[in-house]
Amino acid sequence: MRPPIAFGLGAQSNQPSEGGARTRAPSKAVAKQQEREVSGRHSRFQIARPAFQSEISRLNSKRLLLFDIDGTLINSGGAGLQALRDVLRDQFGITDNLDGIEVAGRTDSGIVHQILRRQQIEPNEENTIRFLDRYVELLADELPRCPGRVLPGIRELLDRLQARPQIVLALLTGNVERGAKLKLEYYGLWHFFEFGAFADDHHERNELGAFARRRAREKHGMEFESAAIDVIGDTPHDIACGKAIGARTIAVATGSFSSAQLAAHGPTVLLEDFSEVKPRMTQLGW
Repeated sequence: MRPPIAFGLGAQSNQPSEGGARTRAPSKAVAKQQEREVSGRHSRFQIARPAFQSEISRLNSKRLLLFDIDGTLINSGGAGLQALRDVLRDQFGITDNLDGIEVAGRTDSGIVHQILRRQQIEPNEENTIRFLDRYVELLADELPRCPGRVLPGIRELLDRLQARPQIVLALLTGNVERGAKLKLEYYGLWHFFEFGAFADDHHERNELGAFARRRAREKHGMEFESAAIDVIGDTPHDIACGKAIGARTIAVATGSFSSAQLAAHGPTVLLEDFSEVKPRMTQLGW
């Protein structure tokens, strides 16, 4: 029977071979050369190791994607604006088409404050809450009446992103949470998002990023650095909101602002839309 093979660099046997002869021990020069070869192999492994660990770290890291709703994910066909007009008529007996009220990119509570001030109604907490409660009720009625749609590529994009374990999908929107849920449930998108920051949290859009970041930390047990956050939206207010937390800002010209108008506000990335999903994901590193 043959002796077992010795698995070791430079291993030598002094046992007799099958012919009965002993193998000769290596000379000092040979032994020295073998030592250098082993040392070199270990050195090369140690040099490669940090790059390997860096790649593993990259694969295990998470990226937080914060999406706006109106003009970014969906176009509700004017359901929200009509619900605001309905509240003004039902609660205050006032007919106003709301021309001149800035809606795109603003929070629901901020919009209500604009409307109340224009009608010389005190925009206090009681009036704001009363207005928004009725707004949510009427929004549910308006959504089926208005010719809205999911915007190009969005459903496929969310499907693909949700399948990636390193991607965290959340909302950063000016909608109150009840309104956001109504809109996205109606269009079949609500289930894609783990959590969000909403107008319920603060009436100033630029304050909402901190709420989203905190909820991400609570849910995932880790801090999301600014470099690991994307804010995706269709208005200059979305760009400003993302910049407020140092995030990468991805502007998409699917709302009421043109590419040129968005470009003037300096987003990190400017897209026409998400109609070509795979190239967009590659471009953005998703």
